[in-house]
Amino acid sequence: MASDDSTEKAPKQPRRGRRRMTGTERRAQLLDIGRSLFAARGFEGTSVEEIAAKAGVSKPVVYEHFGGKEGLYAVVVDREMGRLLDMVTSALTAGHPRELLEQAAFALLDYIEQHTDGFHILVRDSPVAQSTGTFASLIGDIATKVEDILGHEFKARGYDPKLAPMYAQALVGMVALTGQWWLNVRKPKKADVAAHLVNLAWHGLSGMEHKPRLVGHRRT
Repeated sequence: MASDDSTEKAPKQPRRGRRRMTGTERRAQLLDIGRSLFAARGFEGTSVEEIAAKAGVSKPVVYEHFGGKEGLYAVVVDREMGRLLDMVTSALTAGHPRELLEQAAFALLDYIEQHTDGFHILVRDSPVAQSTGTFASLIGDIATKVEDILGHEFKARGYDPKLAPMYAQALVGMVALTGQWWLNVRKPKKADVAAHLVNLAWHGLSGMEHKPRLVGHRRT
């Protein structure tokens, strides 16, 4: 007797589960989640448990990739430092010193606008990196990029080129601290902030004395 095909069960189709992330993909995911949480809550306010929960993994996975919260934080900071330094370095293309000032100011303001989470992290003092990964070290690294430019201009105009590192720190610090303030208020618009920063810096530099003097009573 022939069997009734209609009563035969169709072969089961294999269930398609979620694709397992590769190690590289998981690491990138944890970095993105860590970056967001560190920006919002700071290092102390963020836990490994929360990072793991957001990623949908267990805590050992976080430890496997970064050795703990400190390791993840250090990598996030290092990435943001590199990103900002690359933006500043690639922006310095002009030949005229005033335009170089404009480009440096815009580079920092662009970073703040486009990578706000990263800047929030950088302006906090890092508990895991005393000499690097802090706002002060960030200013120093950027200033190093521009002190050679200043040194060349100082020499050409009869100023002591040995003072270029100090002036580079002063100029970059002025832009960075103004950028930190602008991060919260977002007024005036970015181009106006850059214009006013360059106005102060450029006209201050153009009116410099070769041998600056103090006008008050204190001399030491």
